[in-house]
Amino acid sequence: MTDPLLTELLDLALEAARRAGALLRDGRPDDLAVAKTKSSAIDVVTEMDIAAEKLITGFLAEHRPQDGLLGEEGAATPGTSGIRWVIDPLDGTVNYLYGLPTWAVSIVAERDGEAVVGVVEAPMRGETYRAVLGGGAYEGDRRLAARPSPALDQALLGTGFGYVQARRAHQADVARRVIPLVRDIRRGGSAAIDLCDVAAGRLDAYYERGLNPWDLAAGALIAREAGALTGGRPGEPESGELTLAASPGLFGPLQELLEELGAWHD
Repeated sequence: MTDPLLTELLDLALEAARRAGALLRDGRPDDLAVAKTKSSAIDVVTEMDIAAEKLITGFLAEHRPQDGLLGEEGAATPGTSGIRWVIDPLDGTVNYLYGLPTWAVSIVAERDGEAVVGVVEAPMRGETYRAVLGGGAYEGDRRLAARPSPALDQALLGTGFGYVQARRAHQADVARRVIPLVRDIRRGGSAAIDLCDVAAGRLDAYYERGLNPWDLAAGALIAREAGALTGGRPGEPESGELTLAASPGLFGPLQELLEELGAWHD
């Protein structure tokens, strides 16, 4: 990587994610409770989500005050530099609330709207995933590579479910119809980690409807830089309508199946 700006952005993202991850891992109170809810009574925010976002946005603003910010817990400034940080301070909040280990800090830097640096810090795994546009994807010093593409009926998929009842019911119905056609399905509870698991070869593919930019941006860049394909409905990029990441030979068949099953509907 020779672009000094990308080097700077990666270093800042790694340090911000490391600090937030340490705060979340070491500072979790024993009596952690829900601070507020979002889309439904089970879509929760804790005091630690808010504290981690404040830590990240403060750190980034100190070092690059002209950059824009978009955070899950409310950070939103336009910036003037052409760089925007998209931040999920705690992806997998329900897991974190219950003491489950599958949660992460997700930070992406966009340049003129394109993701150029992505970091996903998974403290309870002891793993830090990173990618720079055109520079490959890594976990620590290990270069990541998506798995060789299996046939659809041999594929291990990851997915997730939203928190609004009608959407969850439809997603469950789609999963019910997908399961007989694949090896199996996993539901980890963190989109960022699921996308990194595609990058690391731990999943053959991942799909979900209803993700926000902060849920998917860093993990999608990491998956692409590891050789996976990402997208949404046919001909469209990944989005809240549908996000799909898969090894190249699996991407088309799975996308076709999800389109046939209406996975993008609520």
